[in-house]
Amino acid sequence: MRRSEINKFRRSRIKSSIKKIHSLKSVKDKNEVNKNFLKVESELAKAVTKGVMKKNTASRLVSRLSKKIKSIV
Repeated sequence: MRRSEINKFRRSRIKSSIKKIHSLKSVKDKNEVNKNFLKVESELAKAVTKGVMKKNTASRLVSRLSKKIKSIV
């Protein structure tokens, strides 16, 4: 696989995980939302270490996502 394809796959996986959390907001299941949040946070950290995205971008996404989760939970 080419590097660009791998990076595209990682970005896609991050976006779909974030969308999954947004869909769980209506369910208000704390455990499920927190479990998925940890998964997204891990994916973002991996993306930073692999150079897919910058550190501040990942940090900003985690911050915004945690803020939204706290408002629903």
